[in-house]
Amino acid sequence: MRNNSFSMGNLKSIRIEHTDLDFEREPLIRPFGFKGGYLTEIWQSAALLGARSGKNKIGLCSQSVLWSDAEVFRHFSESGGNALMYATTAYALSLIKGMEFDTPVHLLDAILEEVYSYAKMITGHPELRKTFALNALAGVDNAVWMIFAEENGLTAFDDMIPAEFKSAFSYRHEKVACVPMFSYSVPVSEIRSAAEEGYYFMKIKLGMPGTQEQMLEHDKARLKEIHHAVGHYQTSHTEDGKIRYYLDANGRYMKKETLLKLIEYAVKIGAFDQIALIEEPFPEELELDVSDIPVCLAADESAHTDRDALIRIQMGYRFIALKAVAKTLSMTMKIARVAAKENVSCFCADLTVNPILVDWNKNVAARVAPVHGFRTGLLEMNGNQNYKNWQQMELHHPFPDATWRKTDNGIFNLDSFFYSRSGGIYEDSKHYREMFDL
Repeated sequence: MRNNSFSMGNLKSIRIEHTDLDFEREPLIRPFGFKGGYLTEIWQSAALLGARSGKNKIGLCSQSVLWSDAEVFRHFSESGGNALMYATTAYALSLIKGMEFDTPVHLLDAILEEVYSYAKMITGHPELRKTFALNALAGVDNAVWMIFAEENGLTAFDDMIPAEFKSAFSYRHEKVACVPMFSYSVPVSEIRSAAEEGYYFMKIKLGMPGTQEQMLEHDKARLKEIHHAVGHYQTSHTEDGKIRYYLDANGRYMKKETLLKLIEYAVKIGAFDQIALIEEPFPEELELDVSDIPVCLAADESAHTDRDALIRIQMGYRFIALKAVAKTLSMTMKIARVAAKENVSCFCADLTVNPILVDWNKNVAARVAPVHGFRTGLLEMNGNQNYKNWQQMELHHPFPDATWRKTDNGIFNLDSFFYSRSGGIYEDSKHYREMFDL
């Protein structure tokens, strides 16, 4: 029988008896540019957990050192940075082997600071951003949730959400917009093709390499080029019928004045009204009051934890980008709860993750309240644009041909099959189990 809710009184105490870890390197179609750097591949790690009962589950993680801490990415080789994050995951697994826990959220709380300290030590970076540790923990946390669900007889995502977080995940969207992402190197012809296919919420990477002056001029030119190419396309999914831009500067703007110059330029070229939000324009350490900026700002990697999210909200950020696939589902629940209490909108951002993790993210996007001014949920997905072997990776999904996985006019249609199977996250993937000879 399905448990429709649970409390501390009826949860099993679960002991982790066995852990294992492996990874695959997935090449990208082209160098993927953001934060002033470029990725050429993404490591896919798989964390195996075995419980005292004999049950075992696998959690996946798409590593992104550049996103989680650009300084680590710049200091080490691309593979070197990935190896450090992988080692952090291995350390986390060594910690939880032999541990008992009641809920995944409690387990994450118990190990996060120690894992973070270890990551600072091996990277030699005392100011390491906490997202590095959270990214390293994403697959571990997913496996913990799967073991938790299995041991407690929970077979659906809605049932698995603890009572204290349910209010933040109370929606059931029938439609979720698929948000493509365009990095520095993506030609405008591909952005135009996306608009022609019905995509109406475009994520555009700004913060080009160079000095602040060079960056601003390059960003202005990029915005103008894109707006002239796609700004006139129509959609039925926004109130004025125009597509929207989601600008992501990844902390490259060092002063508010520089960002305001970009916004003034957007007004000049007629793009201003179509800018839905600007994500992470400033470095995390710049704790600025942004309430006077005439565009809604979103916090992403600076909102490492629920406490950090509240600080950003108090600074005037009006959106929070949820990243269950990067900051762990456990931390995402805590962040979403804070945002809901503060009446701040959330949407789900990608990390160029694999197809299975897209549906982990989709389960969250399907349940958070709609962003003001939009008629659907919002889910960024860009793995299909960036992975060289995306079609092969899709075959690793338990439901590779499910209709909820395909877009129609830029929309994921989420039917009863999606909700009854929770996007397939409870099903085992033959490919990833074979990595451990299971």
